[in-house]
Amino acid sequence: MIIDSHCHLEYDPLAKNLDDVVDRALKNGVKYLLTISTTDKGSDKIFEIIKKYPSIYGSYGIHPHESESHKNIDCSKILKKVQLSKKIIGIGETGLDFYYNHSKKKDQKDLFIEHIKAAQESSLPLIVHTRSAEKDTYEILESELKKKTFKILIHCFTGSKEFAKKLLDIGCYISASGIVTFKNSSDLANTFKTIPNNRILVETDSPYLSPDPLRGKTNEPSHIIHTVKFLSKLKNLDIKELSKITSQNFFNLFGELN
Repeated sequence: MIIDSHCHLEYDPLAKNLDDVVDRALKNGVKYLLTISTTDKGSDKIFEIIKKYPSIYGSYGIHPHESESHKNIDCSKILKKVQLSKKIIGIGETGLDFYYNHSKKKDQKDLFIEHIKAAQESSLPLIVHTRSAEKDTYEILESELKKKTFKILIHCFTGSKEFAKKLLDIGCYISASGIVTFKNSSDLANTFKTIPNNRILVETDSPYLSPDPLRGKTNEPSHIIHTVKFLSKLKNLDIKELSKITSQNFFNLFGELN
């Protein structure tokens, strides 16, 4: 069993052929999928998807790119959305992205903290996006953890080995996407080699970031098998063993699924 811990099934072209996408995932051993919210409006589609498909669960949150256009979203509004369905099992994706700066840094930080408060209140895991913002991301997480603990998943990790160690030290789980399979990602692969097996999850971030040998094509959950194969070789583990480990890590973080 494999679990795709981060995909965007409400995005086209996946949304247009979702029955086929889910069927291909199941045929490749992907038993569960977690489809991730990035905007308030987009979450409406996520609620429809998780209601229709037993194998799909969802999150609610606002991507850092969208922070400036979602200044009305606060902890209480996040909690109200989360309470609409028991199949909403995570908060995010949220975080900081200073690579593109589609939203002002202050707006990103303010909304990030509102998501953290919601994670603290609900006891649901926080799904974190961080790019070109290692220092600020870590400082906010560390500071807020001192106030009240919460569970953290760093999605699509592409950071340094030093950043990974700091995140592990504060209890984070770290997710590998197809990027780890890229030929120019040897440093990232070496970093994942050092991350303890009991802290690693796998994801597609589909429809983006298709792994080798499908790089450049539209990604989908069934493609996660290539990332699992890569990591199993990297970790010197059988594919079934790595799948079992990453699935158990998912359950440890998000709870058992029905």
